[in-house]
Amino acid sequence: MQKVKPIHRRKKRVSSAEMSENDVRKRKSRKKTRKNKKSSSWKVKAVMVLIWLLLFFGLIFGGFVFYCYKTLPDFSKAVYVERQPGVKILAADGRELTSYGSIFAEPVDVDELPQYVYQAVIDTEDRRFFQHGGFDYIGFARAMVVNLVKMRYAQGASTITQQVAKNLFLTREKSIKRKVQEFLLAQWLEKHFTKKQILNIYLNRVFFGSGAYGLNAAAKRFFNKSAKVLNLREAAILAGALKAPSRYNYFNNKKAALERSEVVLKLMLRAGTISLKEWENAINLPIGEANKDKILDIRYFGDFIMSEISKLIKTYNEDIYVKTTLDYNLQRKAEYILRKYIRANRDKNVTEGAVVILDRNGAIKAMVGGANYNESQFNRATQALRQAGSSFKLFVYLTAFENGFSPDELLADEPIRIDDWEPQNYDRKFRGAVSLKQAFAQSLNVATVDLATYLNLEDIISMALKLGVTTDVADEPAIILGAADVRVIDMAAAYAATANGGFAVFPYAVREITDTDGFRIYQYKSFPRERVLKPTTVQNINILLREVVENGTGKKARKVNNARGKTGTSQNYRDAWFIGSNDKYTAAVWLGNDDNSPMAEIGGGALPTQIWADIMQ
Repeated sequence: MQKVKPIHRRKKRVSSAEMSENDVRKRKSRKKTRKNKKSSSWKVKAVMVLIWLLLFFGLIFGGFVFYCYKTLPDFSKAVYVERQPGVKILAADGRELTSYGSIFAEPVDVDELPQYVYQAVIDTEDRRFFQHGGFDYIGFARAMVVNLVKMRYAQGASTITQQVAKNLFLTREKSIKRKVQEFLLAQWLEKHFTKKQILNIYLNRVFFGSGAYGLNAAAKRFFNKSAKVLNLREAAILAGALKAPSRYNYFNNKKAALERSEVVLKLMLRAGTISLKEWENAINLPIGEANKDKILDIRYFGDFIMSEISKLIKTYNEDIYVKTTLDYNLQRKAEYILRKYIRANRDKNVTEGAVVILDRNGAIKAMVGGANYNESQFNRATQALRQAGSSFKLFVYLTAFENGFSPDELLADEPIRIDDWEPQNYDRKFRGAVSLKQAFAQSLNVATVDLATYLNLEDIISMALKLGVTTDVADEPAIILGAADVRVIDMAAAYAATANGGFAVFPYAVREITDTDGFRIYQYKSFPRERVLKPTTVQNINILLREVVENGTGKKARKVNNARGKTGTSQNYRDAWFIGSNDKYTAAVWLGNDDNSPMAEIGGGALPTQIWADIMQ
């Protein structure tokens, strides 16, 4: 029997009008339930994703923090501060001339300081220092708001503890790793040290500028006094420098440093550290005299010493003291006199000069490398190559005396021609027969060339080299009249050999080098004396050098007892020299311009001789 499929009749669609109110509510409820289920599902999924993301990034951040922790430097090195060793350069009498490298002084203790001294630092650098635990969350939030408002980095939030962490353990690289390590180290410091100890570490190691590390070193460097006796204004100046030691350096920019100190004083007033009366009085407090280089341009000599140290000792990892041969008073005098004459003759296009003074054995007693070290650090006493002019004639006449000539032998001061060269005297006149003494004293070019025709040019060059000229001297006739580039210090050494009996002179400036405990690292040992001139040659050349002063081109040096020397002027007055000796020293004086432009008829017998005489008198 065939089965009959049941007929599924669709329910008759009921219009909304026919639906009861209860049915409508049921239908809406079912729809809402379905929506809520879908919404809950997405929320659960979103929360799960967020949790996983937080866990993922948390693991990454935690791993990074762990890496930063594991790569922290050794805490045991906290007592070590990496710095360039300090070098103090002293005059022959022990007075300090200048210093190089990082300067440290004996540490100070907070308890031994006036409260305003260390409070000036706290109020400026970290006013919540005694409240936070190494990281100032409030200060950090405030700095972020300020930076966001100004749309630039306008305010930092590093605490003193963080700065100690950075200075003791970390480099200055700007990275997230360093900031994390700084935070971790700050926590470690706060746990293992008291606030006072952290502040002590900071004050004794922070950099104040001009090579001064630590409060005491800065106080001595800038105000020539101990940190214990700083007044409120001086304390504010030092605290103000910490923000930017180069910009607010009291040596380099006094105006900016004083303006910054006023900001510090206002911060101290706002913090309640000082009273209104103290704030008002602070502006008029005296400021200690800065312990700057007492000799204005001593850095020329200082730079020379620094270059010499590397030749004398291989390395030095600790502070050293370098005792030199320099005569403190003579150096000051030489600098003052040279600057005075240059300033007075700038209208004659005299802008630069140099002075070197040696004793009989070559010890450098004074060295002036230029008119103003701040404008140019180029040392014209040791680095410049300048034409010697007639001062080079010394080597011609010395060669003649070594070959048997005498001061009274006659020369021909008459027109002469060598190939295409026709030398002339400075006044274009000829004097006929003249003695060697007269030719040298009057600096006669033609007679000197006549003398050179009896000599070997190679012998003249050899004479210059063995007496101390270290530059290349060209093998050409023009050198007879001074067309050779020489150094001021070399010419001083060459002339010194005529004053010490004819022995070679090797200029030197360092007597000894010691460490801070007085242990001698180096001591100068004199060379065996080497005779380079015959005794008769020395006797004869000194007759000629004396005649220059008595009756020749160097008459302005007469006021110096037993003065003897030689003038020199290069072509078109580009260089002017006087080099000579008295009974104690030999000095070389040079004037000219760095751009080699001519001076207004300034010859060796004028300003250089006057300068020489004033220094040596």
